[in-house]
Amino acid sequence: MLDNVKDKTVNDIDLAALGEVVEAIQADPAQAKVAFHVTSRWQGQTRSETTVEAVTLGGERIERDFTILADEPNELLGNNAAPNPQELLMTAVNACMMVGYVAGAATRGIELESLEIETKGELDLRGFLGLSADVPAGYRAIDYDVRIKGDGTAAQFAEIHENVMATSPNYFNINRPVRMNGKLTVR
Repeated sequence: MLDNVKDKTVNDIDLAALGEVVEAIQADPAQAKVAFHVTSRWQGQTRSETTVEAVTLGGERIERDFTILADEPNELLGNNAAPNPQELLMTAVNACMMVGYVAGAATRGIELESLEIETKGELDLRGFLGLSADVPAGYRAIDYDVRIKGDGTAAQFAEIHENVMATSPNYFNINRPVRMNGKLTVR
């Protein structure tokens, strides 16, 4: 799909560079391995600070330096100083899917005018607080609405939408159970 638009930049995506990444991965599947690592530290009350230090791509460490803050609203015993973990979770899912829509459109030569993903979910705090064994601690469902506009056809956008649901890592992570391997270290 990249061949017909390879020498272009579409939606600010350099298709030649994307093609080079795809070719490198096809030539050496080890280049497809990407590992993420973050460390979160309690900052008092319900606040936390997460540090992003590096990502490893194809065995090569790439230094990164980002800090992500989280807090709860006052009504949930926080200071309302930052998004809460649920808002950050939805942000991460939306951002991951956004990459898929933009790249999917770009590889098809579709110029986007706008793209917006609105995500909603409802939790029952009785699960989180351990007040009822019948209430899950997490979401039963998350609803999202993708609003996309560009010079593609409805059929092309439907194809991109299906592809995003099949290939987005965070869509996969939220839509299917992921094994969490926890380890506790008491200091």
